[in-house]
Amino acid sequence: MSAPAVIARYLAAAPAGDFVALADCFTVDGTVTDEGHTYRGRPEIIGWRESLASQFTYTATITSSEQINDSEYRVTAHLVGDFPGGVADLTYRFILHDGLIADLTIGE
Repeated sequence: MSAPAVIARYLAAAPAGDFVALADCFTVDGTVTDEGHTYRGRPEIIGWRESLASQFTYTATITSSEQINDSEYRVTAHLVGDFPGGVADLTYRFILHDGLIADLTIGE
């Protein structure tokens, strides 16, 4: 994958269940938008990931990665798990600031 190290750290921390390391990939006031909900700041991001982990298990395979501009990257992943439908292709839109994730939007 050709993306900055902070994105690779985020993608590694998520399946490992290391939600503090995952949140540390974000700016202090970083945001995540997932399924119509926005989570702001590291404590809310940790809570979001803990909630997901308690509901579903899944594996993710990165299928593509591209740099959109100086601060924006798009990563596509194929997920298989015990969530409704069992299979999903998701796009992660990362916006970086000073080497950290300032905004992450997850969608299909």
